[in-house]
Amino acid sequence: TMSSPPKLEAIYTAPDQQSHTFTQPIAAPLPLPLPASSDPAHVRSKITYLAELRKTVPALQNAINIFLTEKMEEDKKAADAQGRHLSEKEAKEEANYGEEVVDEEDA
Repeated sequence: TMSSPPKLEAIYTAPDQQSHTFTQPIAAPLPLPLPASSDPAHVRSKITYLAELRKTVPALQNAINIFLTEKMEEDKKAADAQGRHLSEKEAKEEANYGEEVVDEEDA
């Protein structure tokens, strides 16, 4: 049987919501597990695979960020429609979304 091509996958789940799967294919084949092989061809295949994996991670992160940004907008619109407003903490989190922020309390 032919195995499926390797892929990087993340699954988003939230209470009362349908899950969402993010998938990025990895172009390089998964190296066969060999016990501590120093065979140059095996080492090259591992290097190629890991390089491909490194390229797919940012693409997957970007897809997740776009999805989460859309979810935040939907949540905000739903809250606005119900007359609810963001708490101070939620507003601060939204303002700093995607940024690494160190709270004074944590410093």
